[in-house]
Amino acid sequence: MSLFKARDWWSATLGEGEEFDQGCLCVGDVDNSGTGHDKVVVGSYMGMLRIFSPHASKTIEGGQADAQLLEVQLQNAIIQVELGKFVSCSELLHLAVLHPRKLSVYSVSGTAGNVEHGDQYQLKLVYEHNLQRTACNMTYGTFGGVTGHHSLCIQSMDGMLMFFEQDSYSFGRFLPGFLLPGPLTYNPRTDSFLTVSSARELESYKYETLAVATEAGSRQDPNLPLKTGGKRLTPDWVFVLGEQALDLCVPSFSHASSHIFILGERNIYCLRDNGQIHFMKKLEFNPSCFLPYASVTDGTTNLLLGNHTNMLLVYQDVTLKWASQLSFIPVAVRVANFLDVKGVVVSLSSDGQLLCSYMGTDPSFFSTPKVDAREADYEQVEAEMKKLQKFIREATRTQDILPKTDSEDDLCITTTVSSSMDNPSQALIHDINGLPVPSVTVQVKVKASSVVKSSKLSIGVQPPLAVTQEQFVLEAMGVGSSKVVVFSAFLNGHYPPADLTGDITVSYSSPTELNPKGVPKVLQSRFNLPPSLVCVACPPPKATKFKITVDTNQPPVDLSSIFREFSAKSEDKDGNSLAFQLLSGAKVTVLASKTSQRYRIQSDSFEDMWLVVKELVHRFDQHFSKLGIKDFKKSFSGPLPLEEYFLSVDKHFQLRVSAQKYQDLLSERAVQFRAIQRRLLTRFKDKTPAPLQNLDTLMDATYSQVMALAEAAEENRALLEEAFVRLRSATHLLVLLLSLWQGLTPDQTSILEATLLPLLQDTPQLGWEESCDAAVSHLLRTCLSQNPKDQATSLAQTGGSVLGLPSDTARLKKHITLLCERIGKGGRLTLASEANVQVPAQVQNLAVPGGVEPIAELAGDGEEIEVPQEATKFIKKKQPSKKTKKDETSG
Repeated sequence: MSLFKARDWWSATLGEGEEFDQGCLCVGDVDNSGTGHDKVVVGSYMGMLRIFSPHASKTIEGGQADAQLLEVQLQNAIIQVELGKFVSCSELLHLAVLHPRKLSVYSVSGTAGNVEHGDQYQLKLVYEHNLQRTACNMTYGTFGGVTGHHSLCIQSMDGMLMFFEQDSYSFGRFLPGFLLPGPLTYNPRTDSFLTVSSARELESYKYETLAVATEAGSRQDPNLPLKTGGKRLTPDWVFVLGEQALDLCVPSFSHASSHIFILGERNIYCLRDNGQIHFMKKLEFNPSCFLPYASVTDGTTNLLLGNHTNMLLVYQDVTLKWASQLSFIPVAVRVANFLDVKGVVVSLSSDGQLLCSYMGTDPSFFSTPKVDAREADYEQVEAEMKKLQKFIREATRTQDILPKTDSEDDLCITTTVSSSMDNPSQALIHDINGLPVPSVTVQVKVKASSVVKSSKLSIGVQPPLAVTQEQFVLEAMGVGSSKVVVFSAFLNGHYPPADLTGDITVSYSSPTELNPKGVPKVLQSRFNLPPSLVCVACPPPKATKFKITVDTNQPPVDLSSIFREFSAKSEDKDGNSLAFQLLSGAKVTVLASKTSQRYRIQSDSFEDMWLVVKELVHRFDQHFSKLGIKDFKKSFSGPLPLEEYFLSVDKHFQLRVSAQKYQDLLSERAVQFRAIQRRLLTRFKDKTPAPLQNLDTLMDATYSQVMALAEAAEENRALLEEAFVRLRSATHLLVLLLSLWQGLTPDQTSILEATLLPLLQDTPQLGWEESCDAAVSHLLRTCLSQNPKDQATSLAQTGGSVLGLPSDTARLKKHITLLCERIGKGGRLTLASEANVQVPAQVQNLAVPGGVEPIAELAGDGEEIEVPQEATKFIKKKQPSKKTKKDETSG
């Protein structure tokens, strides 16, 4: 243990994330107990006021809890706290708390407790002053030589000194030549105020001079003649410091002392009361706080000085007497007397570490134990060594980046979806367009392989699907026990969902020896709902708007064998065609060619084809997998239906614009409605009745407009939710067609899907358009960039403004078109290219840019590529150009 280290006597940690400064700490007998023992008062910038009565304790936690007398959350930030006689006709100490716009004076009183829980302390507001200017700091004293009570002086951020005498405001004065506020203190020996100006000069103003100076009604130009009576305010004396002062102090512990101490950024100054320098000490470190206190030697003063190297130094005038190491940088330091010990140093850090310490040494009672001398058993040591080496080899062989999970989960989830629809249906909507809405039963079995507690099961499905019960609370389960829950899923909207999958989440606690209450864990599972939940078989329509053709390398398959649940109601017995009627959408027809290996899907709605195309591809994979055919391939020859996809994008964007307009109109009408209410309230409170001047009629009309706008906004919100689900379906379909078009791997398909669908739902702060544009632009600059050498430069580009609703969708459409074109030319979707690029050091921690810059598309000769209008409609499959192949070979 180092000799030069502060000895911890009592410590506490004040809150989390709070900030403190030099004015947030004071000590004194705040509750007027009369015992002479000080209490510690701490205020924070978060408005938390705490009072402690420290005493020695065996444990830190217990000491902090027992020592805390009071903790109060005030409404405003606390800039400074002081103790003094601030109440007239009272000799008791009161607590003055300075807020940015308020000065509050409180009384702290304690009531003796009747039980072992201790005394009870209360904080009562005596009076407060609302400030017209933002406060910076304050000081107090017997201004004007008045004895028996203290007055307060507050310095504002614009250089005004405001004087308060108890519960009344006296006067205010502006400091001449003011720019920025500095430290402020009061010298009772000369009845003057000391402050440091922006010119780095120490100025002294007598109270009498301030009282007869010009009234501070408003700031005036000092070069202009005075408009009102009074003298121009000038300092009594000025001392040039040449540096900014951190703190001022006028010690009054002895009648013989007549010194003023100033803590600068690099020096300590000691002046006499008339402004003459007594001594100056140059510092070799950055100080943080200081405190003069009484010395045992006559004619000298001791100084406690904290610095930014976690040191607390003791000076006697200019001589260093002691140095102590702290565990933090002190921003305020005080000396206090407590019940058990006197002269304790109280220090506070900026993050709320409060420490009561003393300086000196502690006796050491440690004695070195005797070593038991015995002969070593070399055979036993060698056997233990081999055993440890074996453990090390196994650990090295099986180590991994991620920690190994348990070989067996605590729970096992088994989901069973009924093959037939419920009778009767549990759907909330009985029919849609004359078609009955079915429901299907889902059974979930949860089996425990160990003891689990506090189990909760949640079910989530994609809108507009719904379930009869979303959450289940399961009882505690032992080893081998199981629970079964049953619910029904159904369609609960007038538009088809974008996905027929559902998620099951089970949260539970698994008890261990060290934690009997249980370690919280989560287990997830997924289930698929049948397509017959949202569609039925129907006759095929004669004409359709949208068509998609999927090619395979195997002979055509009988569709009735693929979709057995729909074949019974189908009119085509040959199995070459099958039509689906979505309950809340259009008809979708699947046609199988008799002569070729092609399948055509057609419908009047582009988005509604997604579920059928997805199910068709999935069932093809299952069918040929059961037949043992491993080389089954499917493809899409194009063209990509970008024009149809952009219709869904435009519809969603227009609804977002409408939602923003409704929000703005609602805000305007709400402001108008509140203004009319205030005027009516003023008229009704008036003692003399006055005509309403049609204010009641105007309020009724405004209320009707607010209600109509709210209903329109709610209707637009429902349409926006439907449009986003349809946009998700269209995006899923586009991603599937792109993957079939270019034969993308599952990893590449996942990257493309995450790029075009970065959000699962729209929010008022962030929408799909700007998120998708940022993601697509990132791919165009990195892995799909035409010049790989520019990828590092692209990654180093700083972001623009925060993502927001764009003015139109032209830029987004252009970027999506370029994305499809680059993929069609052989571009590879991969995230590994970013890892191989040398990124500058200054951008290694760069976050995702808030905005995206325009994508510069350069051809081989340096000219910018203009996307033709036809490319936005169809992008045909092209072979990679020679330059692209060359770039890929060189890369």
